Amino acid sequence: MGFLLRWSTRNATAAFISSQLWRRHLPTVCIGCRLLCHPTSHEPLQPAHNNQGLDLLSIQSESDLDLSLHSLEQMGFTETQAEHVCAVFSQFRGSTGKHALSTITALFVLGLNAASMLKVFEKCPELYTVREAQLQQRINNLRKLGFVEGSLQRVVVHYPQILTVPAKKIRNRVAFLHEKCLFTMQQVTGILRDSPAIVMENIDHLEYKFQYVYFRMGVKQAEMVKSKLFRLTLDEVRNRHCFLERRGLYETPDKNGQTMIINPKLDSVLNCDEDTFLKVAKASAEEYDVFKRLVEREWQQQEQQLGSFGADSGDEEEEGDDEEQEEETGGRDGYRKRKKRR
Repeated sequence: MGFLLRWSTRNATAAFISSQLWRRHLPTVCIGCRLLCHPTSHEPLQPAHNNQGLDLLSIQSESDLDLSLHSLEQMGFTETQAEHVCAVFSQFRGSTGKHALSTITALFVLGLNAASMLKVFEKCPELYTVREAQLQQRINNLRKLGFVEGSLQRVVVHYPQILTVPAKKIRNRVAFLHEKCLFTMQQVTGILRDSPAIVMENIDHLEYKFQYVYFRMGVKQAEMVKSKLFRLTLDEVRNRHCFLERRGLYETPDKNGQTMIINPKLDSVLNCDEDTFLKVAKASAEEYDVFKRLVEREWQQQEQQLGSFGADSGDEEEEGDDEEQEEETGGRDGYRKRKKRR
């Protein structure tokens, strides 16, 4: 009997202490659910605390919503611009377009205004699908390559596709121009600034274009950069050069760089419109059009005999690995040695 009395007393005391602890600590843990707390709590019930939790949820849900006209207007877009942005964004709703808000924010931080950003999305709506971390990495990579403030923004507005290209692919293009074609890093930055589309060009076509101008036309790297060579396609370069050559106005230099005539500067051949070029060629537009049709037929016959040059690579990353291996084995003179063996 004494044992039962002691056991009852001990359990009653434990229950009382437990209930007091529960009463003391529950209100601090369950702030948003005071209606469930013990009625003896001396703190008054305040519905505002419940609304605070709802406000937090509503803010979070608003940040997860797609872009709206109101949010874009708050960022500085006009009503018309906001409608246009939303129309473009509607193509990428769902998981592919969930990075739209972070993309717009990153471009604002870069220094673009609403009008410039509208041009960017018109040219390259795929930017909506780029994750913020990737976008920042690519912008930082361009800065490391020598793009300063002002030129970086101009390149992005002129050719926003450059922000959709992986940083590794751009580094591969830089390595090719610097290590194989022997451009200085300052010249490489100038090429990327003046001809950013080079990062999307097939590397075999890029190499052949450089070979053609370097060996066939006898032009050095500095003049290539000045003439903005890489803005033109290979066919445009060959057409203008061959037209001048067949009219006796251009001659390939010998091994000492000497010619029997004075060749026009590459800048006056390539970095100009067709009317200006025809003045250099001393020909009419009709003569040049006929020549282009004839020479195109010649090249097609040659390609059928020798096979098409430079089939597009299916995997850009594998292409980059091959370039790195060539650089390790060939070094800075790898391009020249490979050309001599031909």
